Amino acid sequence: MRIVVHGQQAFGKAVLEKLLERGENVVGVFCAPDKEGRPRDPLAEFAEEKGLPLHQPTSWKTPEALELMQSFEPDVCIMAFVTLFVPQPVIDAPRLGTFQYHPSLLPLHRGPSSINWPIIQGATRTGLSIFWPDEGLDEGPILMQKEVEIGPDDTLGSIYFKKLFPMGVDALIESLDLVRDGKASRVDQDHTRATYESWAGKKAGAVDWSLPAAAVHNRIRGCDPSPGAWTMSGDTEIALFDSTRGGASEGDPGTVVAIDDAGMTVVCGDKGTVILGRIRPKGGAKETAVQAAGKVGLEKGARLGSAQ
Repeated sequence: MRIVVHGQQAFGKAVLEKLLERGENVVGVFCAPDKEGRPRDPLAEFAEEKGLPLHQPTSWKTPEALELMQSFEPDVCIMAFVTLFVPQPVIDAPRLGTFQYHPSLLPLHRGPSSINWPIIQGATRTGLSIFWPDEGLDEGPILMQKEVEIGPDDTLGSIYFKKLFPMGVDALIESLDLVRDGKASRVDQDHTRATYESWAGKKAGAVDWSLPAAAVHNRIRGCDPSPGAWTMSGDTEIALFDSTRGGASEGDPGTVVAIDDAGMTVVCGDKGTVILGRIRPKGGAKETAVQAAGKVGLEKGARLGSAQ
């Protein structure tokens, strides 16, 4: 079977590594163009190291891009991690089709930050989907899905790197075997249940201390480590990490009631608290709350608040 891999970054590299370990016939690799001033994409470096044909088109919307895909005479295309829009003729070029990884249980959380939002919204489960893409936003038929639990203190980082990353690599390989054996399913998504969220960017990380402690905790861990939850201490922006739930405490929302070895304890709108294990003042290092707070004069009794 002639396979082309379309992806980028560590996830794309991991998929390619697994394919080559299995002795699969990878005939071409595609990834996003290099960005000036940024390190080379790990997938691109690995493909070149292995002597595989590598292409980094700036767009797939040209006749030349379609001809490029067709030139490999692929049986299947595996989309491991794709950010460029790929039109239908390119998707349909492989003889047996193109399938793609998405880190949510579609049709929930379509869009680019599909790991952040279930955590931010307080979900207790999420998962991944392998689907047959079309020109819609994560709208194609489902090939397979797998669920994972979101633990009470799981973060974006722990859900992705410990669960959805390794499970996703294995799911793509499992899907390839199903396609090869003619056993791959195509189950239409229920579009009436679809949810769409935009990028979880800077604004998404702003903490509103007037919300209940559960909502504040979910916001912080859903943005840890990216895009990063944050608040203001006077004129200093403070990034927040390693959130856990604390007990009840008196004080106005945003009041720091303790800075000790457990972390920085902050009151929320329902008098519950969250404890931040580590913080990072803007321009500084990520350190324990005791270490970082002392460097910026952040003390017990301070009132935190996010600039909107």
